[in-house]
Amino acid sequence: MPQARIEPDRATPALLVKIGHYPQHHGGVGVIRTLGRLGVPVYAMVEDRWTPAALSRYLTGAFVRRTDGSEAPADLLAGLLEIGAAIGRPSVPVATDDEAALLLAEHAEALSRYFLLPPVPSGLPRRLASKAGLFEICRRYGVPSPAAWVPQGYPELLAVGREHGYPLVLKNLEAWTRLRAPAVRHTTVVHDEAELRAACPPGPVPSVLVQEYLPPEQAEDWITHLYCGLDGAGPVVFTGRKLRSWPPGAGVTTRAQSLPNRELAALAAEFCGRIGYHGVADLDWRLDRRDGRYKLVDFNPRTGAQFRLFQSADGVDVVRALHLGLTGRPIPAGPQLVRSFGVGQLDLPSAVVTSWRERRLPQDVLPRAGTERGWLCRDDPLPALGETVRFTGTVAERLRRAVS
Repeated sequence: MPQARIEPDRATPALLVKIGHYPQHHGGVGVIRTLGRLGVPVYAMVEDRWTPAALSRYLTGAFVRRTDGSEAPADLLAGLLEIGAAIGRPSVPVATDDEAALLLAEHAEALSRYFLLPPVPSGLPRRLASKAGLFEICRRYGVPSPAAWVPQGYPELLAVGREHGYPLVLKNLEAWTRLRAPAVRHTTVVHDEAELRAACPPGPVPSVLVQEYLPPEQAEDWITHLYCGLDGAGPVVFTGRKLRSWPPGAGVTTRAQSLPNRELAALAAEFCGRIGYHGVADLDWRLDRRDGRYKLVDFNPRTGAQFRLFQSADGVDVVRALHLGLTGRPIPAGPQLVRSFGVGQLDLPSAVVTSWRERRLPQDVLPRAGTERGWLCRDDPLPALGETVRFTGTVAERLRRAVS
């Protein structure tokens, strides 16, 4: 790890903000570690006292808040204000899911009493997190993206497959409905109408986006993590390649490489500047080798789980940039480091399944020096231990259900 050449405001704490039940989240642990190592007090919303995040040595305090996304926004807002009052001084909130990002943006005025927030237009994060909204914004600003359809009924859903052909990609349409009434469990690839019917059974109009499938043999997965500041200065932008995910091809990143890509960085920065975005964002792109264009697949208006893949030679990542920017501190503009990132317990099954499907040996499986790991680190071992216990319990429960 490079020596950080930044001087944060250690009098201003940070708060990890989350909505929904996902205690096994390495991204949240990464937020706590990256700011805690600088001496910044870090608080976190957690599901219980034994979540991996709550076990971090860098955590100043935990607030147990069990949410599932069904709560009224007024209740979630009241809970955040209560936490802000308990911290007792202005703090920087760091959202790790879209719902939390939307709550912060849409109630910024009320929250400004306790929190420092980027001046993002209040409705913009909701439009970007919406799969249909993002597609419309891409068309408006001329940013390449895969073709997409929003069926208005079940016959129209089936018609997309019959007219366009398969495979197709199914995604939950909106941020809140993915928790309250998800159309699919996660991003799902369907190869024929039978799989489409199985993924989305007949019923009410599904809250789903149908997206063009870009075949992996003709595409590359790329990611950009960035922080757009307040003073009009150029954003902090990192680029890299996603090698694997879990579930394969659809879920959380399990293996990635940080690789500078000037073309993609410029594309992401220009897009965010034109739409007036401020704050942290995680963008997923696919390089379509058929036409040579980077196509924007997802825009997450918050911190991505794999953000610790990206760091500059000065020790800056997007979460540190957020804290520095909102507290009025300079952000060094050092070059991006080239390194790898891995989430071991998820990457192994992903590598096995991916290699079996594609009939080739997986890339970048063995441990290597300099790899940033989602859980394991010498200076903060307890979160990894907590995750091991929970992960083992999850696997055991699924096996029990399978044989019962």
